[in-house]
Amino acid sequence: MRIRYIVKCAAVALLAGGLAGGAVEVGSADAADKVRLKMGSTFPSKLKQLGSLGKRLESTVKEISDGEVQLKFFEPNALVPALELFDAVKNGSVDAGWSTPGYWQGKEPSLALFSAVPFGPSSGEYAAWLFFGGGEEMMQKVYAKHNIHSMICGVIAPEASGWFREEIKSIDELNGKKMRFFGLGAKVMQKMGVDTQLLAGADIYPALERGTIDATEFSQPAIDLDLGFYQIAKHYYFPGWHQQSTTFELLVNMEKWTAMTKAQQALLRTACRANFTMGMAEGEAIQGAALAELKSKGVQIHRWPDSELAKLEAAWNEVAAEIAASDASFKEAWESLQAFRAEYTAWGELGYLD
Repeated sequence: MRIRYIVKCAAVALLAGGLAGGAVEVGSADAADKVRLKMGSTFPSKLKQLGSLGKRLESTVKEISDGEVQLKFFEPNALVPALELFDAVKNGSVDAGWSTPGYWQGKEPSLALFSAVPFGPSSGEYAAWLFFGGGEEMMQKVYAKHNIHSMICGVIAPEASGWFREEIKSIDELNGKKMRFFGLGAKVMQKMGVDTQLLAGADIYPALERGTIDATEFSQPAIDLDLGFYQIAKHYYFPGWHQQSTTFELLVNMEKWTAMTKAQQALLRTACRANFTMGMAEGEAIQGAALAELKSKGVQIHRWPDSELAKLEAAWNEVAAEIAASDASFKEAWESLQAFRAEYTAWGELGYLD
């Protein structure tokens, strides 16, 4: 009930808000030159949601601008290697990028907070902070230091927390394992003694198959199913404590962004708000069937006991405090998010069924 309500309300509020702030007539006679942006991607277009939302954005922008503004989606490595996209957009060798802010925490630790937060908010609450609590504005200030303008441009449902060859009964059993892990969650796993690696989606299966890694997390059931991890590891763990919701972004080189008219900028912003809504709804719609198919393939679904989640949450609180003490931008964003969530709690507990 709560998820369906959040999807419905967010769809109306975000899209209406975007349109109210950015409704423009793009076909006017005095319009500036057409905008053509080459958009590199960190995810392949065929990858459900992670890549397909980028392709959806490409078609939406072309359609609603009647061709005045066009994003040309390029597959990972077609322009630059996937994890080099940040620098390519920064220096202008690539116009734009489809990615997630968490990939760039090595550049700016605070960017991870705008992507996925361990024990963090669901997509509705996250959207509230990003769009109405100042989150996206803080993110844009961080990117501006690197000659990049970024907009939150998509979101997906909660992820799973790992694929393992054998059953794991205690978090303590992860000590010494090599595991692919993303974002701030990787920092938590390191606290638990895990040797973490950040691998692009296409590199995970062969690494798992060869034994280069012992275990992996990647995404939600519908996406993990397509990547075939169940063929190697049969134990699948929930909840995705590290990514209760994960956002995606449109990166634009700052010179390209400032050269656009206000109308063209508003059009891209509106398209991103709509893309966020569609990602939220699609992510909730496709998980049930995926879970049923995984079970039919012999996958054993597990849920971490509360006692084990408590260990992970304690480790996360340590990680957050450590990063905040060393990075001012992270501290500002973390304190903002915590304050917003504290205020939201009164509404969240009263307004929704458990």
